Amino acid sequence: MKLGADGAKHHSVLMADFQSAGKGRLDRTWVAEPGANLLVSLLFRTNQTQERPLHQFTQMVGMAAARACKHLTGVLPEMKWPNDLLIDNKKVSGILAQGAPGFVVVGIGVNVNWAPPDAMSLAQAAPSSTTTPVALLKNMLSVIDELEALSPEQLHAQYSASLATLGQSVRVEMTTREFIEGRAIEVQSDGRLVVLDDCAISHHIDTGDVVHLRAQ
Repeated sequence: MKLGADGAKHHSVLMADFQSAGKGRLDRTWVAEPGANLLVSLLFRTNQTQERPLHQFTQMVGMAAARACKHLTGVLPEMKWPNDLLIDNKKVSGILAQGAPGFVVVGIGVNVNWAPPDAMSLAQAAPSSTTTPVALLKNMLSVIDELEALSPEQLHAQYSASLATLGQSVRVEMTTREFIEGRAIEVQSDGRLVVLDDCAISHHIDTGDVVHLRAQ
């Protein structure tokens, strides 16, 4: 955020070699071995891109990461609301955005060549392919250029079409530690997920941890 406040240019990139206590959603930590994974913060100047809400910046970066993974490894991660990428229902990437007057910073971590035991890396998902964090970043940036040219309405449509959560039976853990179970039926233009429970009650969720429930 300091780089943004100091006047860093649109599409500035800050890349880390490793993380021992990276910040994730819901105050979780994100760790990575030295040199193994993509760990970057991307800066967007709001006066140099189409006016759009904060959540669309994370959606844009998430879609770019998924498409870059597909291009380089042949494996397309699933997008889980609001901003996680999964392979075989295990997390391969997480995204977090922060906004300030005049700019937005989106941080993303992608497990390229290493993952903790409960997660997945691209190297594990596609052992015959080889890629590097830098190659993944370069591919992502070219996709971001394409997505950034879309209107907010067009981007919302592409995000909704890409989101594996929609149509799934899900369990959502709320910040209050309460749980909601039902079917994810829609993402609204404000980014909220709509879950229809078994009593036909619609829940409009802006923050929560979603689990895709798989048939046993």
